[in-house]
Amino acid sequence: MRGADYVIRRIGFALLTIFIAITINFFLFRVLPGNIVSDLARVPHATPQLRHALTVEFGLDRPKWEQYLIYLRELVHGNMGISFASQQPVSQLLFNDLKNTIPMVAIGTLGAIVVGIGTGILSAWRRSSASDHVSTNLAIAFYAFPTQFLGLMLLILLGGLLPTSGMENPYAGVFGPQSTVARFQDIGLHLILPALTLLLTLYGEFTLIMRSSMLETLGEDYVLTARAKGLSDRRIIARHVVRNALLPIATLVALSIGWIVGGAILVEYIFSWPGIGQALWLAINQRDYPMLQGGFLILAVSVVVLNLLADLAYFKLDPRISE
Repeated sequence: MRGADYVIRRIGFALLTIFIAITINFFLFRVLPGNIVSDLARVPHATPQLRHALTVEFGLDRPKWEQYLIYLRELVHGNMGISFASQQPVSQLLFNDLKNTIPMVAIGTLGAIVVGIGTGILSAWRRSSASDHVSTNLAIAFYAFPTQFLGLMLLILLGGLLPTSGMENPYAGVFGPQSTVARFQDIGLHLILPALTLLLTLYGEFTLIMRSSMLETLGEDYVLTARAKGLSDRRIIARHVVRNALLPIATLVALSIGWIVGGAILVEYIFSWPGIGQALWLAINQRDYPMLQGGFLILAVSVVVLNLLADLAYFKLDPRISE
């Protein structure tokens, strides 16, 4: 029963967090000055009658509480609204952007997880050695660098060798249809720089946390007992230390994977990658409330759900929680 109580409590907290996020998400963009209709004041042919008609059409003439209730009602039915800017369903637009974001951010994030955990294990295993100092200092440096700085440096260093903008070559099919293999190769080349930027941005924190967790675990009594039994260091690390040291990484992995859904706005903006991050950037400039609400809702829900999965993974990996 203790395990069931833990799961039910975590799920309840997750649902409450999602509801609070929905509420904040709705009111946050409406307390800011201006909206898409007020922006039309700069357009010469936007008469007061046209602005009033658009205000009524978008429902912006109603009280905030009424807009909120309508938003909740439509959200229950899976309707995120209509984009103010493009007049298209928000869910369809975000889904199309999400399909472009996931491969790019997934490759960068998973690469950072693998590289970070691997370098963290090696640094802890060879503590105070030259390789440990080099690995730790590099991790600290890349962790400290802003994402936009790393992206711009990669543009300068590798811009002459790899594509730097967009997802595909716009002129690839000018002289005939492009084969599927050639199209995937083209997308893969465009994918390298943004994914590498994410990898370099994220891997440092995985290295530092994994190293710290490994060093803490190596000082536990059961590790000393295993050494007293004559087990080799390689076997101790592989069978006993790494599994327990991975516990703090579970939450960090969940947060990083949650970023996959939200998208890396700066990276997509720098490399003109047509994903959800760039869509949110445009929506901010256009005061497109439905797009902003939909995008941030997807981000919030993904982070909450993945943190819930991390908590459940803790419950499975750490027997002390169920005791």
